Amino acid sequence: MAIIPQQTLFVWSEIENLGDLERLRLVLEYMPDEELMKTLELERGKGRDDFPVRAMWNSILAGVVFQHISIESLRRELSRNGQLRFMCGFYSQKGIPGSDVYSRFFKKLIKNEDLVNDIFNKLVNELENILPGFGNNIAIDGKAIASLAGRENKNKKEDRRRDTDADWAKKEYKGVREDGTAWSKVVKWFGYRLHLIVDAEYELPVAFEVTKASSEVKQAHKMIDDLNKKHPELIEKCETLEADRGYDDTKLLVKLWDGYKIKPVIDIRNMWKDGEETRQLNNTENIVYNYKGNVYCYCLETGEKREMCNGGFEKDRNALKKLCPAKQYGLKCKCSDKCPAASGIRISLEEDRRIFTPIDRASYKWERKYDTRTSVERVNGRLDESFGFEKHYIRGIKKMKIRCGIAFCVMLAMAVGRIKENQADKMRSLVKSA
Repeated sequence: MAIIPQQTLFVWSEIENLGDLERLRLVLEYMPDEELMKTLELERGKGRDDFPVRAMWNSILAGVVFQHISIESLRRELSRNGQLRFMCGFYSQKGIPGSDVYSRFFKKLIKNEDLVNDIFNKLVNELENILPGFGNNIAIDGKAIASLAGRENKNKKEDRRRDTDADWAKKEYKGVREDGTAWSKVVKWFGYRLHLIVDAEYELPVAFEVTKASSEVKQAHKMIDDLNKKHPELIEKCETLEADRGYDDTKLLVKLWDGYKIKPVIDIRNMWKDGEETRQLNNTENIVYNYKGNVYCYCLETGEKREMCNGGFEKDRNALKKLCPAKQYGLKCKCSDKCPAASGIRISLEEDRRIFTPIDRASYKWERKYDTRTSVERVNGRLDESFGFEKHYIRGIKKMKIRCGIAFCVMLAMAVGRIKENQADKMRSLVKSA
């Protein structure tokens, strides 16, 4: 029989090596939550304090850090892990909070949702100060989050089982197989949509919104305006915004560039009539363009078609410049002496605001910038895998909003802690130990 010597009670009070709990320490230490704590303590007043506000809040953060998908899972962990209880602040002999205690506490958090959002915004401001270039390039996308209810109930009376806030939505994916045949896939869900803006380089959230499964474009307009109000310095230095074709909207493109001087890098849908491949450029006789922004010139004598070269964007003229392919590539052209495109042309963005954008859609630069859009998908993936949104027990939009807000606060607090403690290489990870 292995004999274990008598150990000192609460030996973890002198914590030197926290191991896995080091991640929780980072979150607790760098979470700017004092205003929220004081507000909740003031609301509690002189009532019973069996489970202090700060300990309850710390345990909820611990549930996110250690990837518990439910309160019951968190309670089981607290019941068997004395070191975790001690770190959260449960020192009394009352044991651990019951599920009803957590339920009441979440109602208080929902009531103070604005203060949770303030924590998020404070962390974004902190990252602006400590991360060089944070917010220079941002990306936006929507994410489907199904409700636990799973289906719509015609009885709209609220209770703790049905979800009266969620609604149905669908998204269609299209593509082309290697053999050239087209494919499509329609995904339907009953629940909500998370709208997320992230820094495309650091893959950290900058803004978020949870709505019913509503239009992505409408929320994009609102979120950009809100971001300008809450973080004007970030918007002022922002250079590009990347998004998929779900955000292909002329008004959004115009707002980004004309209103905020943010260059939109947004994929485009083919809205032209069937069979229409090119359109003639205004005031030209031998220059055409397609819906993707490629511009071509025709030789006036031979009729040979060549794609014109990118010459960059002239900000003062608000126009793209296109160069003669014959001159750029050293080709022979029989009509170079009389071709209007021989010395290059300028295309005003007003020619077609959807097709012609400050970063030429036909350029390699546009492709490189657009590739960074996948940063949003990776953040969404972390929400599912590390933050428990792939399988959750959430009903109702109020709960969904507060759970998303807490998850993003943990994500940013972890990043701030990693950076300030010289662990920047781990700032996007919720699971790596220090």
